[in-house]
Amino acid sequence: MIYYDSANPAPNPRRVRIFAAEKGLELPTEVISIVAREQKSPEFLAINPRGQTPALKLDDGTVLTESIAICRYLEALEPQPALFGTSPEEVGAVEMWIRRVEFLVMEPLGKVWVHTHPFTAKLPMQRFTEYGESNRPRVLDGYAICDEALATAPFLAGQEFTMADIALFTTVEFASFVGIAMPDDMNNLRDWHSRVSSRPSASA
Repeated sequence: MIYYDSANPAPNPRRVRIFAAEKGLELPTEVISIVAREQKSPEFLAINPRGQTPALKLDDGTVLTESIAICRYLEALEPQPALFGTSPEEVGAVEMWIRRVEFLVMEPLGKVWVHTHPFTAKLPMQRFTEYGESNRPRVLDGYAICDEALATAPFLAGQEFTMADIALFTTVEFASFVGIAMPDDMNNLRDWHSRVSSRPSASA
């Protein structure tokens, strides 16, 4: 097994690192430099034709891509601690919040990143700065929904730390890099961020 990783602040590879750390799993790792565009090299495109990290190559040659799919595989491999929930209600809540994080926060954040950040200005693509900037308020709208949920529970999907928290944590950290901070008045979100940041896995 080989895990194809990329350094912070890339949020999706970090999801898997945090997940593996919570499980106590050590993944043989090869780091793919996004700055050096190694993810677009012929060698890596042979592994993942989409040219994106993360990717997990299994011993039989099967390649899994997409961070949630990789974490699902690792959950099946090492069920404890359960990070996708245990009861039907927990499983549903975790999946619901993963989707909300991806659609309500990560999607608009990605548009801000692609269309406004100095790093992406170097890429061979057309950018629409006004469109990118118009997505900043959408990120904060997504934050507000998370902040409201965190008023009644310590973690996004309830009482236990789950994959939903990993998804949001890596997104919030990436947003900070992009230039979107957690609003000062979202105390629930900020307290949650402090709780998650204090976990050993957060250093991954």
